[in-house]
Amino acid sequence: MPLLEVTQTRHVSASIRLTDSTALLVDQYAAFIKAPANSVVEEALKHVFAKDRDFQDYLKSPDAQRITPTLRVRRVPTNDRAEPAAKKPVPVGSSTSHTPSVVAGSRA
Repeated sequence: MPLLEVTQTRHVSASIRLTDSTALLVDQYAAFIKAPANSVVEEALKHVFAKDRDFQDYLKSPDAQRITPTLRVRRVPTNDRAEPAAKKPVPVGSSTSHTPSVVAGSRA
């Protein structure tokens, strides 16, 4: 029996828009728990999805399989040899627009 169990996780990049105040809270929470901002978004969403009983019931319905995706996901071509280098997200505070765009990673 091996001593280590390695789980392969595939990440995608998705672009979302947040209000200034929410983006600041994500950064502050990330600093608080000493984690990257995309991990804060990932874990917060997983927590909400798992705790929402009505949503869990919805996921079991046929309607959940017939959604129209609205999240803009950038897919990286798969390569058996090596995973291509990902672009670094732009820090929230460096955007010139008034509503920052934040790159959030998600696991599939």
